Amino acid sequence: MKIGLDISQMVYEGTGVSRFVHGLIQGILTHDNQNEWFFFFSSLRQRIDPKIKQLIGQKHHRLFEYKLPPTTLSFVWNTMHRMKVEKLVGNLDWFISSDWTEPPSNMKKATIIHDLVYLRYPETVHSMIRKTQNRRMHWVKKESTVIFTDSQSTRKDISELLCIDKQKIFVNYPGVDIQPPTDDMVKKTQEMFHINKPFILTVGKIEPRKNIGGLIEAFKQLNVKNMLLVIVGSQGWDKTTSKKQSGTERVLFLDYIADVKLSCLYKSCLFFIYPSFYEGFGYPVIEAMRLGAAVATSNTSSLKEISDGASYLFNPHKTSDIKKALSLLVTNYDIRNKLKKQGIIKSQDFSWKKYIDNMTQVLTVHH
Repeated sequence: MKIGLDISQMVYEGTGVSRFVHGLIQGILTHDNQNEWFFFFSSLRQRIDPKIKQLIGQKHHRLFEYKLPPTTLSFVWNTMHRMKVEKLVGNLDWFISSDWTEPPSNMKKATIIHDLVYLRYPETVHSMIRKTQNRRMHWVKKESTVIFTDSQSTRKDISELLCIDKQKIFVNYPGVDIQPPTDDMVKKTQEMFHINKPFILTVGKIEPRKNIGGLIEAFKQLNVKNMLLVIVGSQGWDKTTSKKQSGTERVLFLDYIADVKLSCLYKSCLFFIYPSFYEGFGYPVIEAMRLGAAVATSNTSSLKEISDGASYLFNPHKTSDIKKALSLLVTNYDIRNKLKKQGIIKSQDFSWKKYIDNMTQVLTVHH
């Protein structure tokens, strides 16, 4: 088959969508030798990673690169719904759209929906994102033959909130690929960030849905002196949560950091906590498990689904519940050790080979 894929979202470093797209491309290039892929990339100022560009060139696939801003494409494709995507990538068997724009096409279309947070928790999502997604989903409902999603939880949301037939929606758990660091790399990373005491780690863009403010409040109430809470994630539109407003030197904000350094923090943290209100998948949870960190996370949305049996679950809407999770994992070595072992086993379920095999099988059956 000839399959088109929009990879434009890969440029938003530090987001789950970018991580997903990078992994998907690598998975295709590594595991699919049967189909021909046509990668579509569009951005006004950002450029595609030269290494990925080189890898695509070494295979029998093609890359179409355009200098078009996402706001323009959103207006043309989501609002006006003009200009068929064939004009940019040619006539193919399938075109798989991104989670930002939905182009018109005479080809069969598939799409990937990571979550419906803009409908489930609209108050935590920027108004521009809500408007864009509403327009996009209007066309997804009308035109997509197949919808891939990251969890059973999101499949249920798609069916209920968008009124889409479940027969069109296929759950495909993303792969998680993170390289274990050496002890020397871990030591240098801790020195770089001046981490010289035990620390609890969380990862996520600073936006309301991630509930970083709730975690900070629970950590302050815990009142453990010789310990840090390390927060990795770029500043989003949640302006109420920041280093200045945390009110304690025991909270360390690191902004976005490269994967190599992040892997060092996963490996060396006392444990990992992820208090998000809602996730379509939750990459950091599986990444932490893969590198041997004990995990505590929310009992909501997909987070319970992907980590149940291998994590300590809590109610993210209750500060007292978050505090209880923190207290338990800070003080109980046996529980941390048990969760580490269970997490390593659980993380093996998420591979890009499985993802690519499942995706191409569904596209073949519905071709």
